[in-house]
Amino acid sequence: MQCALALFVHGSGDRRMDALGWALLIGSALALVGRRHSPMLVTVAIVLMVGPYHALNYEHVAVVPAGLAALYTLAVLGPPLRSLLTVTFVIGIMVTVMSWGGRPHGAVDMLRTSGWVLSVVLIGEAVRIHRQYVAAIVERAERAERTREEEAARRVAEERLRIARDLHDLLAHSITLIGVQTSVAAHVLIADPGRLDRETLAKALDSIADTCRDARTELRATLQVLRAGEGGEGGAADGVDGAEGLGTGPPPGLAGLADLAAAAEAAGVRVRMTVDVDEPELSPAVGAAVYRIVQEALTNAVRHAPGTLVRLTLGPDGAGGLRVAAVDDGPAGVGASGVGASGAVASPSGPEGPGRPQGYGLVGMRERARSVAGTLTAGPRPDGPGFAVTAALPYGRGGLDGRGGPERTALPGQHRPRPHSPLTEGTT
Repeated sequence: MQCALALFVHGSGDRRMDALGWALLIGSALALVGRRHSPMLVTVAIVLMVGPYHALNYEHVAVVPAGLAALYTLAVLGPPLRSLLTVTFVIGIMVTVMSWGGRPHGAVDMLRTSGWVLSVVLIGEAVRIHRQYVAAIVERAERAERTREEEAARRVAEERLRIARDLHDLLAHSITLIGVQTSVAAHVLIADPGRLDRETLAKALDSIADTCRDARTELRATLQVLRAGEGGEGGAADGVDGAEGLGTGPPPGLAGLADLAAAAEAAGVRVRMTVDVDEPELSPAVGAAVYRIVQEALTNAVRHAPGTLVRLTLGPDGAGGLRVAAVDDGPAGVGASGVGASGAVASPSGPEGPGRPQGYGLVGMRERARSVAGTLTAGPRPDGPGFAVTAALPYGRGGLDGRGGPERTALPGQHRPRPHSPLTEGTT
């Protein structure tokens, strides 16, 4: 373009192109090759070639495209202050060169046409701002997408942990009770077959059946959460009838504590329960946490302290919170040191035998408490043999349910009731 302008455009009084003029003209165009990598250096190089070109009074219009392209690139790549200072300096240099070259009218023309130079710089600034705006939008979109993916992964991890806790609490409790009740039935059958206590045997078998049905119902409710995305086919397709064919329902709460106490007593543990709080006063999430903590505490007592007395206490703690305590006296034959005749320590957290891995009961209880912004402590009693579990939980209905949705009131009929034992009746 510059060569075409030099060949076909001739201004009055302009000098004819010679070898030096062509060298300066072509050099100013070739310098634009590096304008994206070093815009300021290219602009300085073009000024150093365009200045002598104008001073020698060659065809002035021919060299304009190179200067405009350099200034546009400088403005696009920014920053704006550098661009404005550079264009002011360039215009000043050109006016000074033309004035020294004996062409005052050329200097006036340069000042008159400097508006076009400023227009090119402003267009470059507009393009730069637009590119930055688009880049910011793209960056925000990518960050939002990463945030959504991270949030989805976090929710998946939390849901997996919640389901693992539910399955642990359910299976550990149910299997422990079934194991104890099966041992009772086997003892009745083997101890004295000639004087078989049919009533005790039938009671043990009925307790096993009740525990299995309750575990099946609760396990099915938990698995339905995982199958919710399959078109809701977790209902009648499982072949569950009667009360066990219900949906997921509300989470367990205080209404199920009597069933837990009755099941523990059927397994040989004495339970004295005192509840000084009404279920409607608690949020469903806190009610479910209380249920699971008590369930795990009773399971540990049945497993590690057979025949013990467990005192369950639920009530306000005097500081605006809810206190849940489960304290047992340790297994029969344990002395003040907390060690029984067999040398086993009466601690629910300890292994049940050599090589047994550490369980997740206490960890699960602490996670239950933390999930509703509470705390839990568990350990051997300092005032004697036995084990104590104490939880401090929020009191009131200000929270959400265990699955992040709106509050739902736990229905008293969620768990199939068992007969109350004489130890719990009247104290609950």
